[in-house]
Amino acid sequence: MAGSGERARHWRYAELPGVDLLRARYIRKTFVRHTHEHFVIAAIADGVEVFHCQGSDRYAGAGALALVNPDTAHTGRAGVPEGWRYGAVYPSPEVVAKIAAETTTLRGTPGFVRPVLDDPYTVGLVHQVLRAAEEGNALAADTLLRVAVTRLLRLNGGPLPRRDVRTAGARNAARARAVLQERMAEPPTLEALAADLGTSPFALLRAFRDAYGMPPHTWLTDARVRRARQLLDAGTPPSQAAVAVGFTDQPHLNRHFTRIVGVPPGAYQRERKNVQDMRR
Repeated sequence: MAGSGERARHWRYAELPGVDLLRARYIRKTFVRHTHEHFVIAAIADGVEVFHCQGSDRYAGAGALALVNPDTAHTGRAGVPEGWRYGAVYPSPEVVAKIAAETTTLRGTPGFVRPVLDDPYTVGLVHQVLRAAEEGNALAADTLLRVAVTRLLRLNGGPLPRRDVRTAGARNAARARAVLQERMAEPPTLEALAADLGTSPFALLRAFRDAYGMPPHTWLTDARVRRARQLLDAGTPPSQAAVAVGFTDQPHLNRHFTRIVGVPPGAYQRERKNVQDMRR
C-alpha cells in the first residue's frame, strides 16, 4: 500500500478499551457500502473525503469531521485527485453513552445529528488522541477522547431514532437479517428466503434496503467481515476465518475485508496481536 502512496494503520490501544483507532492516507481507495458496530469519528487532515450517507453524498474536507452512527450504511472515496488523509477513532456505543451520561443532558441513545461537522478544534483533538495512543500516554489519550466526544455531542448530538419494525415489510426484513446471520456460511437464495417469509423476492429486497440501507447480499458481505474481525481478534488465522464466515478462500476475504476495513486482514490481526502481547 505504501508504494502506491496510500498507507493505513488500524489498531487498538490497550488503555482505551472499546475504541478502534485508524491513521490513513488514501488516493484511489474506495470503501464499499458497509456499516460499523461502533461510531465513526473521522478527522480530515487534508484533501477531501466523499461518503454516501443518509441518502446523499457528503463532503468532508480539511478541518471537518465525518461522523457516522453505528449500524448506518455508508461508503467512502476521494473527493479530489490527491485523495485524503485522516485520523479516526471508533468508540463503541457503550463508551459514547457513558460519556454522554456524564457530560451532557442528552436523553435516550446518543448519536450524531449531522454527518459532517466543520470544527478544526475537534479535528485536532482526534489527532492528539491518536498521537497519545502511539506514544503510550494513557492519561492523555483517555482525557482527550472524552473531551472530543463531549464536544461533538454538545455541538452535534441528539437521540438516535428507534428503528421502526411495525410494518410487515420491516418485520420481514428483520426476520431475513436473522436468517442470514444464522446461516452466514451457507445462505439461502433471495427467492428461497422470500418464500420462507411468505413474500416475494422484490418485496423483500425493497423492505430490506429500506430497513438497513443496502440489499441482503451486500449486508451479508458486511456481516461476514464483521464476524471475521471477531475471529481475527480471537487469534483465528485469516485462512480459517475466511471459510468460517462463508468466503470461498482467503483471497476473497482479503478483498472484501480491505474494501470495508481499509487494511488487509493479516495487517489487522498483527496489530491486535501486538496489543495482546503488551498486556502480558
